[in-house]
Amino acid sequence: METVSENACFGGTQGVYTHRSEACHCDMTFGIFIPEEAQDGPVPLLWYLSGLTCTHENAMTKAGAQAWAADAGIALVFPDTSPRGEDVADDDVYDLGQGAGFYVDATQEPWTPHFQMESYIAEELPKVLMANFNLDEERQSISGHSMGGHGALTLAMKNLGRFRSVSAFAPICNPTASEWGKKQFSAYLGSDESLWAAHDATLLMKENGLDIPVLIDTGTKDQFLDLLMPEAFGHAALERREEITMRMQPGYDHSYFFISTFMEDHVAFHAEALYG
Repeated sequence: METVSENACFGGTQGVYTHRSEACHCDMTFGIFIPEEAQDGPVPLLWYLSGLTCTHENAMTKAGAQAWAADAGIALVFPDTSPRGEDVADDDVYDLGQGAGFYVDATQEPWTPHFQMESYIAEELPKVLMANFNLDEERQSISGHSMGGHGALTLAMKNLGRFRSVSAFAPICNPTASEWGKKQFSAYLGSDESLWAAHDATLLMKENGLDIPVLIDTGTKDQFLDLLMPEAFGHAALERREEITMRMQPGYDHSYFFISTFMEDHVAFHAEALYG
């Protein structure tokens, strides 16, 4: 692991690091905020998965999360959204290829060699973090925005017992029924739609449910609301009689202005689960 930068931040340290990924077969970059409490012992970890076109840097610089994480004594990791590099497959459109990994393990060419984001987030990066920072492996929660909200929800449901809580800002809730999903799953996973279900939060909720605290915020003026389909996830949770909190925030859109407005709520939500 190599240090790109380290800056003092709210009493702690905001760092950016690169490492060689065995899962993605390229160098990967992530940001992580470590609160000052880590000097005295292991601290809980909150994952934040970003959305389409983002890198590790967007939420790190725009979401305002470090202030609330510092108050709560929680570390906050910002992974990248895809593998990157000259030899990594890409596409001219914004919603496929680099910046659009969708947190799945690709099985189709030309994506297979590098686009193994589920394995990277669920298996490889946690080992890197635990080996290099003073983190409590038993206390982890996960959040994300849009494509990252999809990743947060699906990873929480596919790794039961790993996370103590999950939240999402404007998540893609039903990708097998949305153009933000059908296109990417076809490219990364192939034409067999039965294989897509394992990456759809609504279908996973119907099949398995989720027994940890769930918080989802979406703006009523979100310009991508028809692609996100939060109502599908809500109906699935209601059918299983799962306890979740879903809020439609009046007037808010899909931007980081929305995210930063409600970030305090989300960090506090996770802090309660992590310290409860």
